[in-house]
Formats: sequence, C-alpha cells, structure tokens
Amino acid sequence: MNNPRNRCAICKGHKLLCGRSFCPILRKLRIAKSIYNSLKLDKDIFGESPPHLFVGEASYPYVRVAPSVTQFENSSILSDPLKWEVISLDDAVKLRLVLVMGEKPVHISSSIDFDGLVMSTEPVDSEMILAKRPTFKINLDDVAPVLNPKAKLEKLRVVENPKVPNFVEKIVNDDLKAEDCIIALYERGFSEYYIIRLLSAGLLGIKKRLVPTRWGITVVEDKIGENIKREIINYKPIDKFEIYHSEFLGNIYTILLIPDSYAFELSEVWLPKSIFGFSGVLIDYEFFKKKGYANETLGAYYSARLSVLEFLRNRKKQAKVVVFREITQEYYIPIGSWQIRVGVKKALEKRVAVFNDIKSSLKYLEELLAHPLKDYLKRSVILRNATLTSWI
Repeated sequence: MNNPRNRCAICKGHKLLCGRSFCPILRKLRIAKSIYNSLKLDKDIFGESPPHLFVGEASYPYVRVAPSVTQFENSSILSDPLKWEVISLDDAVKLRLVLVMGEKPVHISSSIDFDGLVMSTEPVDSEMILAKRPTFKINLDDVAPVLNPKAKLEKLRVVENPKVPNFVEKIVNDDLKAEDCIIALYERGFSEYYIIRLLSAGLLGIKKRLVPTRWGITVVEDKIGENIKREIINYKPIDKFEIYHSEFLGNIYTILLIPDSYAFELSEVWLPKSIFGFSGVLIDYEFFKKKGYANETLGAYYSARLSVLEFLRNRKKQAKVVVFREITQEYYIPIGSWQIRVGVKKALEKRVAVFNDIKSSLKYLEELLAHPLKDYLKRSVILRNATLTSWI
C-alpha cells in the first residue's frame, strides 16, 4: 500500500490508513455539499459582488478573468480575508465557496473594470448571466482545494452605483508606476486585498496589464514590505531577545526577535501527516538587501515578512527576526497565503518570553517548537551568523 491512491481507495476515509485523525477528502466533500445545498444555483444569478475578482494564470498571457456574485449576507467580508482572524478552517473554506464565479478568457493587455465594480470599496448589487448552471469541481485528492462553483460568463450587469473614492479614480487615471500606486493606496489606508484587486484588473501603472491574482498578492506584499523596510532601518534595535508564539488554522508560529540590525528569515516545516507530508526545513532569508525570489517558502515568505515589518514599524524599532512556521495535519486544505499574513500578525500579539542572551532564547525555543531546533540551526543563516555565534 505504498501508493497513496491505492491506500485511499482501500481506506475510503474510515480506516484512516494515512495516519491522520480525520479524512481530509471526506471533510472537503461534507463542506462542499453543505454549501451546494444552501446555494440557489442557476444560469442567471442575482446577488452582491463583495466585490471580488479572480485572475487565473494558466495559459498566460491569456488569462481567465472571473468576477463573483454571492447570495451570502454581509458579503463585504468575503473580499478581504485579512479580516478572518477568528474563524475556523472549515468556515474559511465555506466563505470561499459561497462565491459564484463567471469566467471569461482575455489577453493581459485588456483592462477590466466591469462598470466600476472592481474599484468599488463596498458590495455592489449585480446580475451574472452564465452559459450554463454553475457546478463545483471537487478533486478527490487529499491535497487539492475545493473550487468555487463556476461557469462561463456571458454577461455581468451592475445594477447599482459602485462606491469609488475620488483618490482611487485619481490614482487609476494618473501616469504613475504600479509600485507608486500600490504604496500611495496602502499609506492612504486602503485594504491590501483591495489594492491587489486593482492591480490584478490591470488598473494600476503606466503600462497597464492584467496580473494573475496569485502573482498580484506577492507583488503587493513585496512592494509594501520594501517600502516599510526603508523606514525601519532608521530606528534603533530592540534591547532584548523576544519570543512570540501562537497557532492559527493548523499552523504553529514561533517568532524570535534578536536585538540587532534588520534581517528576516522564514523557516518552514510541513510536519508528518500534514497535507504535503514531511518536508524537512525550508528556508528563505534576507538582510537589508533582498536576494531574488523566495524559492523555498514562496509566497508565504512575503506574507510573513510584511506582518513582521508592520509590527516593527508600529514599535519604531528594528531587529533580526526569525519566523518558524510549522504546518500540522489540521491544515488539511490549502486556502492561500492570507492565513500566514494573519497568523504571523496574531502571533506577534502574544509575547511569551523575554531574555538577555541568545543561549536562553534558544533553550526556550527548543521547548516550543514541534520540530527539533537542531535541524533549524543547520540551515538557519541568521542563527548561524558570526555575530550570534559569539553570543552563544
């Protein structure tokens, strides 16, 4: 039974041959069924758009553009997952599935606004006409996500006036680089996912292009992070070693702040029985100057880093920061990097220890971490840095 597919066929979710305490496939099916039964799915759907827009990356430079409509009450929360701080993983999946998507293929040179819907800061009553009745696509795989009900989009009709701030209209129409637009909107207090939506829709920048949503999230988090980084290097370092610890949606976050000039490192371990299986230690890092893309931890790196940088900015301090992310079997379905952004932010609200030296800090970390500290130390650049070595 070395073949996982054979194992699942024999188990059928009841024998738990994978070693988990529950079957992720059956859990996904139950959630999808509960949502499917609650939705009134037809070719013609009237409801609110949160607003929400998804741009797929397959077949780039031709991409799938998909606005969404929902019959869910209080739909504004659906457009910004950074507000999902006190929900369960099951509920997070449900909040995704209540969005009905209408897809259409376009070239990235297009610019999509759907009569102001994309730029609206509040939900907009809309009518979506689809080529056929939308359906769920559920992959019977323990690592695959459940996809929204969707069908080919024939027409989207906005039936009320979108709420578009004057500042946003000015930014969209000005001859500004996309990076400058992102920073200006962020500093003005606009939601991160609102900015991502504008970028993905091809509304920002001089040479406007549609940007796949997944890429847009990384771009926005990276540009905002780099901007904050340039500010915090002018602040004094913290004066003690600080440790923070919390768990969110099956992810355990342990964070070490070191009294020194800025540097950042994300160490990530998918623990045994997690959805992707045991990974060993994955690591990406930077000192002040970033070194290319985070090839091991991918988008998680930029999400975690931005939460850390905002925390340091609010304190008007700098530090070397090591974030340990340990993923348990409870994180049974991938739901996006937003949960890392929120998880690190929540962890930084829970300081569990303060020390005067690195030796005491490492000893305490050893007790908190689910994976052996010695394995992290073998790969950590920051913890093996010469200045730290002299402190041990």
